[in-house]
Amino acid sequence: MNPHIDKINQSIAPQKALIVKHPLYAQIQNLEHVRIFMQNHVYAVWDFMSLLKSLQQNLTCTTTPWLPKGSAETRFLINEIVVGEESDVDMNGIRKSHFEMYLDAMEQAGADNTMILGLTEEIRNGKPVEAALEQMNLPTSVKEFVQFTFRQIAENKPHVLSAIFTFGREDLIPDMFMALVNDLNLRFPEKIAPFKYYLDRHIEVDGDHHSHLALQMTAELCGTDEKKWEEATQASMEALRLRNNLWTGVLEEIMPISAALS
Repeated sequence: MNPHIDKINQSIAPQKALIVKHPLYAQIQNLEHVRIFMQNHVYAVWDFMSLLKSLQQNLTCTTTPWLPKGSAETRFLINEIVVGEESDVDMNGIRKSHFEMYLDAMEQAGADNTMILGLTEEIRNGKPVEAALEQMNLPTSVKEFVQFTFRQIAENKPHVLSAIFTFGREDLIPDMFMALVNDLNLRFPEKIAPFKYYLDRHIEVDGDHHSHLALQMTAELCGTDEKKWEEATQASMEALRLRNNLWTGVLEEIMPISAALS
């Protein structure tokens, strides 16, 4: 293992532990709780795709006339990840991005997807991301999470974007959460099955093969530049801090419902 990779893993270990052991998971007990989780988490699924495409634009030639750009090794790594994230197969064998799969899962579970669809429609019509976010009535934890991602995209440092992708957005779903989802799927298979499929697919692809490719990509982009490794470490820690805040925001939304039912 690259010693710089080891050092990042040591630096982010406390933040990762906070996320994996977050009290949110134990509070997700019913279908309504899952809906609230999805209504917040979907923004992380969406902005992840922008993070990924920004990396692809930096590391490969996406304009014409085509000319070789950067390292063939990093071109291969990012292109393989994009294929899996942007054109995977859903539970029915239909080609879809992971974001589109998530929207399908939300609809099946009865989660409200009007806010995320409204946001993407505003952006499709030409509104800047920051302006579109500001006009949406979203929790602060969601806005701050997405704003951080797009600030990093705007600063356009490929090694930082790769580090956030690799260390800040890798699979962090604990076994306890998967056990809860599996239990809910047994009780409500017609509602939860697409969400369970998404999570299973996410763990299988993002948490295994793609994470190995991403580690290689980050090592390639940082090289022997100590400043780049330090920037990569700090950005990864901030990404994880904001993910922890996102989970806390979901927990604060769930708790009053749990209290009312008890």
